[in-house]
Amino acid sequence: MATTFSFCSNVSHLNSLNHSLIRQPNPRRILHRFRCAGENPTTSSATDGDEGSEPENALLKVAWNASELLGIATSFFRSPTNPGASEVARELARDGSGSVDRAGVVKTIKDDFERSYFVTGNLTLDAYEEDCEFADPASSFKGLRRFKRNCTNFGSLLEKSNMKLMKWEDFEDKGIGHWRFSCILSFPWKPILSASGYTEYLYDPQSGKVCRHVEHWNVPKMALLKQILRPSRRFWSKRTVI
Repeated sequence: MATTFSFCSNVSHLNSLNHSLIRQPNPRRILHRFRCAGENPTTSSATDGDEGSEPENALLKVAWNASELLGIATSFFRSPTNPGASEVARELARDGSGSVDRAGVVKTIKDDFERSYFVTGNLTLDAYEEDCEFADPASSFKGLRRFKRNCTNFGSLLEKSNMKLMKWEDFEDKGIGHWRFSCILSFPWKPILSASGYTEYLYDPQSGKVCRHVEHWNVPKMALLKQILRPSRRFWSKRTVI
């Protein structure tokens, strides 16, 4: 989620864009399948957000890249925090070959959901490969520290947030966590974001750690952008009082 929602920090600059981009009909929904090793089961019935047209994807890509850089820049102006406060410095149990225990990895991910790791960056680093790939409908990159940084930057833009793990599915080479998320962004117009989806956690066959973290949203990408641009009722009620 942080890989795409990080573009929120630069979205105020998108208000001058032609509104016709937002009014385009929703493109066809498709299901993306990602493999780390072997054939993945297909019992999950959840669907992705839209694939998107070329102009839409280009717009989101530019916004995402610009906002990530802006998030890095603004992080220098935030008050310093305890570097150990936003991560769980815990080593997971390993077997004789050095591979981490699968049950331990799953429990760790569920515990990290309780800490809303998508918006806090508060996650157990030992559950992931250092060069783990993080992907969502708008972007993908490799690097655990970069993911953690983007999550932390996104969380700093929120007034309130609520994330809940709804269901967990176990497969041979991956786990799937189904979630719901909502938040109020701290922009002047107080937009409200709301989405559901699922994340695939694909395990490395040697280390047992998560080597790919792939997000799928059950809402079109441009619908999320429209949510960000739409003022909330809180904004209008305050203007009425003034």
